[in-house]
Amino acid sequence: MVTASQTLRDINNMENQPADLKVSALILIDIQNTYRRGLMQLTNVEPAILEAQKLLKIARELKIPVIHIQHDAGVGSPYDISADIGAIASEVAPIAGEKVIVKNYPNAFIHTTLDAELKSLGIKNIVLAGFMTHMCVNSTAHGAFNLGYASTIVASATATRPLVSTNGKVLTAEEVHLGALASSRDLYAVVVDDINGLRK
Repeated sequence: MVTASQTLRDINNMENQPADLKVSALILIDIQNTYRRGLMQLTNVEPAILEAQKLLKIARELKIPVIHIQHDAGVGSPYDISADIGAIASEVAPIAGEKVIVKNYPNAFIHTTLDAELKSLGIKNIVLAGFMTHMCVNSTAHGAFNLGYASTIVASATATRPLVSTNGKVLTAEEVHLGALASSRDLYAVVVDDINGLRK
């Protein structure tokens, strides 16, 4: 039987309570059509989008800042924001007053205005949802930690895909997803299973 190690958050006596949504900003990362079909289609992508939609509805009711992140990798790529494939999913499409920030790197803070935007709003707590769990969600949570933000990841509103490990073993999407969340939960972010785990 495997025994879990104590997290670095626990060792360093860091806060393990999820963000209070009322005093946070919601950041929706790369919830684009990119991940719904074709080359980059993710496992459990549709349920994750519906969870993100529920989260967005609550955020709008609370009137907290909502920031949409959209990845751009250029014309002809699965992340072509000038085409339908790279568009933000209709279920979570931005409305008037919601900021859209385009990024080119996994960490949404790199070469974008995200940090400046959050600072201008006086925000220190951020709630993260989107795609992919192991890539842009994790990278953004790590980047946020390095900049002094307190992040909470909503696991049910994220998803990923199967990947090959170094030993040639194919990891299921769930294994990649859970491993990525455990990695962030060790230090960089509080992780909740779903929106019910948030303080509202």
